[in-house]
Amino acid sequence: MSLETNARQALQRGDLAAASAAAKALVLEDQSKPVGYFLLGIVAAEVGDMANALALLEAAVQRGPEAEHLAQLARVLSLLHREGDAAKAARAAYALEPQEAMTLDTIGCVFTRLGDHEGSLAPFRAAVAKAPENLDYRYNLAAACGFTGKVEEARALYEAVLAEEPGNARVHYALALLARHTAQNNHVARMQAALEQANSADDRLRIRYALAKELEDIGDPRSFTYLKAANDEHKRTIGYDFAQDEAVFDALEQLFGSGEGALFTSEGERSEAPIFVIGLPRTGTTLVDRILSSHPEVGSAGELQAMPVAVKRLAQTRSRKVIDAETVAASAAVDAAAIGKAYLAQAAHQRPQGSARFIDKLPANFLYAGHIARALPEARIVCLRRQPMDTIWSNYKNLFASHSAYYGYSYDLLDAARYYARFDRLLRLWEELMPGRVLQLGYEELVADQEGQTRRLLAHCGLGWDPACLAFHQNRAAVATPSAAQVRRPLNAEAIGKWRTHAEALEPARVWLAEQGIDPEAAWKA
Repeated sequence: MSLETNARQALQRGDLAAASAAAKALVLEDQSKPVGYFLLGIVAAEVGDMANALALLEAAVQRGPEAEHLAQLARVLSLLHREGDAAKAARAAYALEPQEAMTLDTIGCVFTRLGDHEGSLAPFRAAVAKAPENLDYRYNLAAACGFTGKVEEARALYEAVLAEEPGNARVHYALALLARHTAQNNHVARMQAALEQANSADDRLRIRYALAKELEDIGDPRSFTYLKAANDEHKRTIGYDFAQDEAVFDALEQLFGSGEGALFTSEGERSEAPIFVIGLPRTGTTLVDRILSSHPEVGSAGELQAMPVAVKRLAQTRSRKVIDAETVAASAAVDAAAIGKAYLAQAAHQRPQGSARFIDKLPANFLYAGHIARALPEARIVCLRRQPMDTIWSNYKNLFASHSAYYGYSYDLLDAARYYARFDRLLRLWEELMPGRVLQLGYEELVADQEGQTRRLLAHCGLGWDPACLAFHQNRAAVATPSAAQVRRPLNAEAIGKWRTHAEALEPARVWLAEQGIDPEAAWKA
């Protein structure tokens, strides 16, 4: 058996020590060949040593590019938020016409991470064609079909996975989100059976969320029971404490309230290209993204990590979190123009080609509105506001990235209420420090006066009127958020007041907000 075969088999069974030993022997045998460096790079990536993985994979590619090596290099680059380099490596890998299903799937996953869901379809289809028995490849293709509006194809692919693996929690959750369900057409019984067999906390979380979603669709009050069980267990699992987020809000208020440091002495980087759509999640940010990207001068870049990454890298803090109080405080010493340049360089790799303006729709950028205003003084910022109780309910009932640094508050109603209160306070600070700089757009106002509020939105963004913005639901671009089905329909008021269905369970949050002087049922008014 060859050293390469030994290394690959050891990787497959998870014996990283044996894989490393065989890969090192390959390098010593012939340092001009790439495979030893490649396999050492894979071992390094498996143990989380991304810096070493990157160096080794680059060494492999330098010795003669191969599709498999380029694809894995692209994966590591994307994990390191080097999106431009990742895109180049992934495209180079695909151009070599790989025949291995795993390489094709890896390329598709990189395109997905970069927000190119249309581009991911071809490599995912090829991976499934070459290895139809691999359920992970089939799932990835199904997800890409869902993001790009190919709902029936996505459904068929998901059902094929469940036929082989009835307890697949990711698939149950994806199917629940794919469409609105009815009393005659739902998967409740099937998911209840899957929940009884679920062995991991992660599987229980997804199946309970899926059950809650479909039961809410059909008006069944058991929805809240499943949702609460999911959120209670997940909050315990991640060990969330609201003090973590409170420290970030405190640091932002201290930094921008004092107005001291290098951040405040620079004029920033001049560029009108970015439009930041911010706010708490599930408040209409995807809707506004679709409205703006229906304009001929605007393209959507999706939810970029470019601003958080720019601030984190330039602040040079050692913490593993992208945002924390230490990073906020350290950003005071960073030149605003440096942040602006770093942001534009990072965003350039994901902004759509051919559009003069682009949207960055990361909701959590509301935390960075001060940084954005200083670093990019010509950029436009739009913040979505929604009635407090609907905001809290929509955050509580949607499963975000389950280990994200941003959404730990969403698994507890009182945590969500506390977070809303600090969000509201921070927005008042932004308005006090930079009046009119952030357009606060009310979701309810947009629903009630679509054209009037759309004209207001376009004017704030420096865009001329275009009636295509009223027909946002005809926009065929991919959507990779829980709003995907909703934004493919015309604007409607169905989501307004939804919290009242569970008013009794939400009463503690409503009372707490009222005690803080926040009207819990008042829609935002400009």
